[in-house]
Amino acid sequence: MSTTPTNASLIDLAARGQLPLHQYMDRATIDWIAANRPDLQPSPQPTLRPIAQDLLRRAGLPHEWLAEPLLYDSIHGIRHSMRTAALVAVLAEVNGLDDTDTTIAILAATVHDCQRHHDKDDRGHGARAAIWLAANADTVWNRLGLTAAPRRVMQAATAVRLHDVPYSAFSPDDQADYLRHRTICDVVKAADALDRYRLPKTKWWPSTQRVREPAFDTFRSLAFDLVDISEKAHLRGVDSAAAVLYALAEKELV
Repeated sequence: MSTTPTNASLIDLAARGQLPLHQYMDRATIDWIAANRPDLQPSPQPTLRPIAQDLLRRAGLPHEWLAEPLLYDSIHGIRHSMRTAALVAVLAEVNGLDDTDTTIAILAATVHDCQRHHDKDDRGHGARAAIWLAANADTVWNRLGLTAAPRRVMQAATAVRLHDVPYSAFSPDDQADYLRHRTICDVVKAADALDRYRLPKTKWWPSTQRVREPAFDTFRSLAFDLVDISEKAHLRGVDSAAAVLYALAEKELV
């Protein structure tokens, strides 16, 4: 059940500073997003390896994995996590990550927001998700057709924990963990930031100030298109996971 007033769009609520705890895309907002598309250079067409494509097809999480089921279809829900996983796969490819690191990065992106309580500034949701992931590692890895191993669980959990912590706010322990798993952390943070075109203020859209990823600007156009296609599909009545898979197929990623 939506907690956004039925007669108010996210774009209007954002302008008034009245966004609710649980936020759902609406027609007026996606039309505003499409109308405000930046002047973006076309992204190159990446070819994802079979293991990445398989993981993306499995990336729609079960409702029961979410700390707050109301977020399943919200702006931080399954569509966001699946698009983030897809963008991670793209960035992993251009960064030359091997199959193992690509797998860990996609898995981390898939669950990075699963322990959010709401769609506003939910501080600490990355740490909660990392704890949840470590406690449920076998279940998560098995669902994705993988086998959990302690080192891989630690890599994924570190990327999940740090995804919502600005680089400038890293504690000494954060910095030490980051340096051990730097590349995976960087691609997860960058992919999460690239999916910000779904947000109802342009000042919240993707910014290089949030990332340390050289290919970030290269894939802005792809990120925008994934939001545009999948959100419009969902508003036509397509299930969240299916809406993203439709967008990925349109962009020839799966």
